[in-house]
Amino acid sequence: MDSIPFPILFDEAPEQWRWPAPPFGWRKVSLPDDSAAQPCRIETRQGTTIEGDLLSIDGPAQTLRFRTSSLGAPVTLAFSRFRRLTLTTPLRPAMQPGGAEERVPAAAQEREYRLHLSDTGEPMTGHTAGHVETSEGLFLFLPVEEERSVQRIFVPRSAYIACEFGPSAEEAASKLWVGTPEDLLAAIERQPRAPVLPIGQALLNLGLLTQDQLDRFLARPPADLPLGEALVRNGTITRSDLNTALAYKMGYPLVDLARFPIDAAAVEKLPTRVILLARSLPLMIDRERLIVAVDKPARVDKLRSMHVFTQQTVVVPVLASKGQLVLALGRIQQHDVWSQSVSLRPGFFATTT
Repeated sequence: MDSIPFPILFDEAPEQWRWPAPPFGWRKVSLPDDSAAQPCRIETRQGTTIEGDLLSIDGPAQTLRFRTSSLGAPVTLAFSRFRRLTLTTPLRPAMQPGGAEERVPAAAQEREYRLHLSDTGEPMTGHTAGHVETSEGLFLFLPVEEERSVQRIFVPRSAYIACEFGPSAEEAASKLWVGTPEDLLAAIERQPRAPVLPIGQALLNLGLLTQDQLDRFLARPPADLPLGEALVRNGTITRSDLNTALAYKMGYPLVDLARFPIDAAAVEKLPTRVILLARSLPLMIDRERLIVAVDKPARVDKLRSMHVFTQQTVVVPVLASKGQLVLALGRIQQHDVWSQSVSLRPGFFATTT
């Protein structure tokens, strides 16, 4: 009787290496197939650059396959032989209804980076909208084409010894926002005498625009639209952003809910349904005044009628970012137990409409 042959065992094929996706909310076209040739530029450890095609990356082996032309022979290059790899074909955004393109949220995500290289005293610097660091190295995402696309960059771990990242425009602006009750009361008192800011400066102070974006628009001012409207049409900011900036330029204080100690007694002055309906957040009580944060001036009319629910005779509106308000109101809606001094510490949110 013939013996039954032992079945041949096959190892599962290793999972294909994938380039990380940009680490922020952005509706983009599908990522390219990393097994296909992709145009790239390699900067060697000696500082020279080579143009060609990236054929594949082997993360565990710390190597890549590369050719200098479509007819050139592929070569294997160790990560230790280069300091930067740039895919020269950017990622494109997906088209939105009406043919609009979603821009990279530069004000919320773009920041300066500084890499201290292992083979030279000169650091590598630039800007990136987020980064992903793995055992293989650092993946950077450079906004290009006026934030319409993203260029991907890879720096092998062997090429650098430390990396530093500066604040985004949104993070830098938040330091100017009010974070204490004493500062908020002082800002409210200054409001009638506050100078009217240019809309561009208001957008910068709010962290809704980067300095580079503003400089670019001022260098080519639109002939038929005010700056704010042009930025909305261009997709750089949203209509909600512009409305908030228009209120801020008129002197409304802006509160950083990540630092401001919200008074539970103030929150209890209004029914939850009223708070959610007006997208408003009571912050503190000052004698007969109930100070309430909103994200845009259009909600002020609703606030004016809220005094019927409170013992306060005056409702004073101040501004807060939409992202922080949404987070705070979500906690109220979920019936979270508010402490005597509630502290909200969200991350920074991408601009939304």
